[in-house]
Amino acid sequence: MALNNSDVLLPCTFTTCIGFQNLIFTWYFNSTEMIYHGQIKNKASEPFLVGRNPRVEFVGSTTKKENNISIVLKNVEFSDAGKYTCYVKNPKEKNAEHNATIFLTVVHKMVETDNTVTLIIVGVVGGLIGLLILFMLIKRVVLFIIKKTQDGKKECLVSSSGNDNTENGLAGSKAEQKAPPKA
Repeated sequence: MALNNSDVLLPCTFTTCIGFQNLIFTWYFNSTEMIYHGQIKNKASEPFLVGRNPRVEFVGSTTKKENNISIVLKNVEFSDAGKYTCYVKNPKEKNAEHNATIFLTVVHKMVETDNTVTLIIVGVVGGLIGLLILFMLIKRVVLFIIKKTQDGKKECLVSSSGNDNTENGLAGSKAEQKAPPKA
């Protein structure tokens, strides 16, 4: 969205896996009217102009990492509203062609959007998520405390073999064992 009589940036960047050489890029308005046409020899060189609309200025750069071929449309008018498409053709990638599209709306006056309802909804949802996390944390702490309390109250159960019951005279104790036969 752009304000009438203002300048607007139309962004476009490209990526390539194997680099580029003699890359051609073109900007079109509503798919038919060419508004900027340029070529880039290689990564070390800046684009050079082949043809352009006088109200269009190239503002990108390809010698840096971003491979930026953005343009600025000067003094936009209501008649400039429409579809802007950035085409890129890279001969090094077997003439692969890629494009990106931007829809421009030109307005007489910028209208501030009231986000009050959105902020209330986000606040309520965030608060509910926070309460849920707090509840789960409290539940974990309470269960941990209950477990520790119950562990302290458990009686110790000891099992022993029959050979160890010598004191109480129970079956299987040493007291009841018969002496080995004499030979």
